[in-house]
Amino acid sequence: MQPDDKWILGWLAIASALNFLLFAYDKLRAGASNGRIPESWLVLMGACGGWAGGFAAMLIFRHKTAKLSFKFKYAAALVIQVGLVVAYLRFR
Repeated sequence: MQPDDKWILGWLAIASALNFLLFAYDKLRAGASNGRIPESWLVLMGACGGWAGGFAAMLIFRHKTAKLSFKFKYAAALVIQVGLVVAYLRFR
């Protein structure tokens, strides 16, 4: 493992924790009409490294699991995140 790899792992851990909290907050606010986290933010955070935390929150809180359109968008975010990690590993 190279020294820069620790930064990437740290980023993935922080982004996952933040996305987990965003999902939890959105689930908490799900009954309210305002104060929700836009789906686009949840997907963007997933694509930027927080996919694992968001996926864990989906399983734990059973949030956004019935909405097929969201699951497709979130799967696309995983493809983006994996692509970014592969690009980093290849071109570092």
